[in-house]
Amino acid sequence: DRLFRTMTDLVVSEGYAAVGYEYINIDDCWLEKERSYSGQLVPDRVRFPFGLRDLADYIHGKGLKFGIYEDYGNYTCAGYPGILGYLETDAQTFASWDVDYVKLDGCYSHPRDMDRGYPEFGYFLNRTGRPMIYSCSWPVYQIYSGMSPNYSSIIEHCNLWRNFDDIQDSWASLESIIDYYGNNQDVIVPNAGPGHWNDPDMLIIGNFGLSYEQCKTQMALWAILAAPLLMSVDLRTIRPEYKAILQNKKIIAVDQDPLGYQGRRIYKHNGIEIWARPITPVYQNYFSYAVAFLNRRTDGTPSDVAVTLRELGLSYPGGYNVEDLYEDVDYGLLTPQTKIKVKVNPSGVVILRANVQVRAIRQYQPPPQTQYDPYQVFQYRPAGF
Repeated sequence: DRLFRTMTDLVVSEGYAAVGYEYINIDDCWLEKERSYSGQLVPDRVRFPFGLRDLADYIHGKGLKFGIYEDYGNYTCAGYPGILGYLETDAQTFASWDVDYVKLDGCYSHPRDMDRGYPEFGYFLNRTGRPMIYSCSWPVYQIYSGMSPNYSSIIEHCNLWRNFDDIQDSWASLESIIDYYGNNQDVIVPNAGPGHWNDPDMLIIGNFGLSYEQCKTQMALWAILAAPLLMSVDLRTIRPEYKAILQNKKIIAVDQDPLGYQGRRIYKHNGIEIWARPITPVYQNYFSYAVAFLNRRTDGTPSDVAVTLRELGLSYPGGYNVEDLYEDVDYGLLTPQTKIKVKVNPSGVVILRANVQVRAIRQYQPPPQTQYDPYQVFQYRPAGF
């Protein structure tokens, strides 16, 4: 209880809330090992002596929101009571505690039951009348069991969902997630959009396993992936340079772009990858783009990457206003023929924003619903570097 109140205070006082972080989420192990006599979930009486409604009130009093963890199974992954047999009761309990966000894991359950169970629990959450973000582990458990997830149903019933392994505090773990999302992007990318997101798991920036460059890489790639940004770090001891990564407003703006398109890996060769995401503003069916250059080579030296905007698929004749989102370098207005050269540190990233040049001052609006595919530009492949 003290820990979560302290983190709540720091999210506000250290500027995280001001740049958009708004949920304080409890993970597994918050429960007693047994339900009450009436069948309700009971918070650990030692860890949470005042109960979770009191903690929720504190978090809400600071202008933030409260999230909780449970499991669609007999037990949670750590062996505490799951929700099977108590779906309606637990949904009502969470509403009575003023919960704003529910993560529902999938340990100790049958993956084939999830097509019915996850929507059923979502139904009971909605029946409470309290708005709650619904985070699902539905597809990842089915994928591991050899099933093909029904993403149409997942999109309809969940706000975000896990596709792959839990992240560990290591570069190897981060690389495996990047590879999974790149190698399976044709299946994964179309499912993302406003209100329903692929979740590559938490940000481990500022902990122990990643270097400074690798932390920058995670933040940039998560923004390209339109990923939920869930910090997992001790805000009492985080170093300033890592705090600056987490609070980079320009990269957060890419992550939170209102179009909701998830980016794609558009180039991979000799340890160099390029990822791109369509973003606002949009002008005459030309999208702006965030572009990340990732160096996964192991020779220990920075790599130069030189490419024209047209080779990246940025072909608007009026050009693009290009800036570096980490270094605050403004490249100015560049035409599609312009060759841009970046130097990417080992296991590091350079992320650029290329805003389509709008000739007239106007109010930006999301583009009309057309058959235009913002990814069709990625038929181009950079060559010669």
